[in-house]
Amino acid sequence: MFLLATIIVLSYLIGSIPNSIIVSKITKGIDIRDYGSGNAGGTNVMRVLGWKKGLLVIILDAMKGVLAVVVIARLHYGSMPFANVTPFDDFTLVQIIAGISAVIGHIWTVFAGFRGGKGIATALGMLLMISTVDMLIAMGVFAVVVVISRYVSLGSIIGAITVPLALIIRENVFNVNVPSYNTLLPFVIALALLVILTHRKNVLRLINGSEHKLSFSKKKKPTI
Repeated sequence: MFLLATIIVLSYLIGSIPNSIIVSKITKGIDIRDYGSGNAGGTNVMRVLGWKKGLLVIILDAMKGVLAVVVIARLHYGSMPFANVTPFDDFTLVQIIAGISAVIGHIWTVFAGFRGGKGIATALGMLLMISTVDMLIAMGVFAVVVVISRYVSLGSIIGAITVPLALIIRENVFNVNVPSYNTLLPFVIALALLVILTHRKNVLRLINGSEHKLSFSKKKKPTI
């Protein structure tokens, strides 16, 4: 039990690294949460400081999910401290636990007053390692929605919903034998609901037409 607890804590701490705040402070001497939407995520960095810095933050945040699943989860050895009643093997289950811990760390980061981002990029990194095909489909949907609408929040929400839909369609329409489908499906549904929950303010702004649109033009430096 101690080893699993250590993996959870380490994954949470990795997820808690506030890359957007670090990048904004190093490059411009500001706290990104004081600008734009006030969110500590790659999208807000992109909106305020430009697409290059925003993309860097998104990649770094995604790597937190990858590290939790690929590196930290490998610290586990031996049997689970509880009965594994899921169709996943023990290691995959540990990967899922580590990945979720990293996402929680990103959203409620201990290093920045528990005010983090929305967890999209970190969840992306985690799911790319666990459900690669469905995540690639979701990423394609996300890109199309953002390019057409210029709403990153809308793309994130629809992309999150696409993951369980892709699973359902592949398994039941195209008769693809998705490993551990019956357990993986409720897991990705739960993650999709978490994404929607963290975007609840964005949903309200989308409804009333006040949501920020992503501009593909060069960003001006923020006024400090």
